[in-house]
Amino acid sequence: MENADTIFALASARGRAGVSVVRVSGPRAFSSVIRLAGALPEPRKTSLRVLRDGDEALDQALVITFAKGSSFTGEDVAEFHLHGGVAVVQSVLAILGKMEGFRTAAAGEFTRRALENDQLDLPQVEGLADLIEAETEAQRKQALKVMRGDLSEKCGAWRQKLVRAMALLEAVIDFVDEDVPTDVTPEVSELISEVLSELVTEVNGHSSAERIRDGFEVALVGQPNIGKSTLLNSIAGRDVAITSEIAGTTRDVIEVRMDLKGLPVTILDLAGIRDSEDTIEILGIDRAKDRAGSADIRVFLIEDENDLSKLGVAVKKDDIVAIGKGDQVSGGAFSISGKTGLGVDELLEKLAELIALQVAGSSSLIRQRHVEAIVAAIENIRSAQKALVDPDMYGELIAADLRFAISALDELIGRVDVEQILGEIFAGFCIGK
Repeated sequence: MENADTIFALASARGRAGVSVVRVSGPRAFSSVIRLAGALPEPRKTSLRVLRDGDEALDQALVITFAKGSSFTGEDVAEFHLHGGVAVVQSVLAILGKMEGFRTAAAGEFTRRALENDQLDLPQVEGLADLIEAETEAQRKQALKVMRGDLSEKCGAWRQKLVRAMALLEAVIDFVDEDVPTDVTPEVSELISEVLSELVTEVNGHSSAERIRDGFEVALVGQPNIGKSTLLNSIAGRDVAITSEIAGTTRDVIEVRMDLKGLPVTILDLAGIRDSEDTIEILGIDRAKDRAGSADIRVFLIEDENDLSKLGVAVKKDDIVAIGKGDQVSGGAFSISGKTGLGVDELLEKLAELIALQVAGSSSLIRQRHVEAIVAAIENIRSAQKALVDPDMYGELIAADLRFAISALDELIGRVDVEQILGEIFAGFCIGK
């Protein structure tokens, strides 16, 4: 897609810096280099140039050009790597703004042009957005995998198999009197079964992928005054929760987000669970039970095993049970004390191991729309699979099911029906991206 405007923007962070990058993309990008730096440097090779406004020197900068078809946006692109003084950057942006056919880029417009020019597909754009937002190592790895085309490649392979299966069916339909195989059922069945199995695996791994993107929740559960808030403060390394010898101090959910060995984790300090006649405390207890039930992992702090039955929260497979205020007890059971640090490192190690096991099966489906598209494809493939063994079903109907499945995959990678979601995606991008 040819864009008439040439866009420009600061592609690095605003404010004073060692180096600031101004990016230009569009049909007149190279004219900005000639205007500011003289002759064009060789494409994709860095050149040291003095940038000038007429006879006045503005800066000594590195200049790089990328020819159409070999750049991020797919258009002619120029980048000026400036000394990062605010005045330097503003002077270059001001000159670009006065050039005919140039305008400041909108948020995400460079990436949108990359999408329009087939340099990226939709999942890659979403992966790039997540990469920009990544706060932990796991988030970075997941986003980079999607941005580099992992999901797109899988969709391409699935699509190819489904197209092959559909072509076999339609060959029998259209050329029934010709010399073509009359029983294509075994190959069609094998092809769609392979795709179905892989799609189901992807959907099953979505929950972990979503958690990597949004963060895992770990809830501290126990009766009042068992040491939950003190433990939270110890994990956070600062006083984020009020601690007191008075039971029931914590009334609302207190959250601390942290990076646990590269994994995004939110620790929840919940209200102590007990029988109470205090209306406000009862609300806090009800909220504590709800959040504990929806958390990925629960850490139960107890005095003895009898406490578990009093909490009204089920202990699940990956949950951790420990003796709270471990500095005041002795014995072989796993004990934790936020006050002295006893068992805190061991707790964090256990949490990291449990979450790592959940992450191991994560898929490339990082957004809800990915899941919806895959689920739609699965439903249509299962319909085709069922019809394939029914002697009364027509091949045209089976082929139609496969065509709908292919359409769902096309929607996932952005071949169809993308306009409605582009605004939401690009709204989160910065101006220079």
